[in-house]
Amino acid sequence: MPGRARGRRFPPGSAPHEGERTVKNEIAGIRIPDSHLAAEATELAREMSAPFLFNHVMRTYIFGALLAKRRGLALDLELFYVGAALHDLGLAARFRGPERYEVEGANAASELLKQHGVPEEAIGVVWDAIALHTVRGVPPYKRPEVALLHVGTIMDITGKDLKELSADDVDEVLQAYPRLDFKRAFPQAIADMLASKPETAFYNFTADIAERLIPGFHAPNFYDVILAAPFKE
Repeated sequence: MPGRARGRRFPPGSAPHEGERTVKNEIAGIRIPDSHLAAEATELAREMSAPFLFNHVMRTYIFGALLAKRRGLALDLELFYVGAALHDLGLAARFRGPERYEVEGANAASELLKQHGVPEEAIGVVWDAIALHTVRGVPPYKRPEVALLHVGTIMDITGKDLKELSADDVDEVLQAYPRLDFKRAFPQAIADMLASKPETAFYNFTADIAERLIPGFHAPNFYDVILAAPFKE
């Protein structure tokens, strides 16, 4: 990708990653990009994420790249890596604006890419990948970087399509980036984010988490919204 002038540093975020573990160059045969942009994306993800969440974004990248290899899909690995590493920035307090957390994360990642002189088209790919990573049905019709960020994310959260990967590869990924109580910690992170903007949970998967973890939360049924429209029919 074209010239990348060093961008300004983002301020430290909440819940920094424990330790100073160096990101490996390769895991399960998947190369971890080491350009200046990729390194800064890694640093930002580490600074802004609790350990369980940093490990999740790294697993998401590796799982998605493994699927790309298996399915014969060509990826811009650097773009895909940056999108994967930064796809949950919207859960960090530093980036907790009024929009859905996926959109806030996409906007934050776009700012980093702009600081590096990345072309608008490439920035748009990363924005789409992050903004759509939890949306069903749309990513498969977008570029592979977008589609596979969705697939890698869902694979790590639910195990969907995991059987496409070899058990040895999955074990290597989990050893490099352990789950760290992910099944409890991730829903709680979603609930913590929603506490200040519960309306962003309406009509998406986070409503299910809010129903379980936020006392008194109730998402409107869209059928009721239609019936309440100010028209006679």
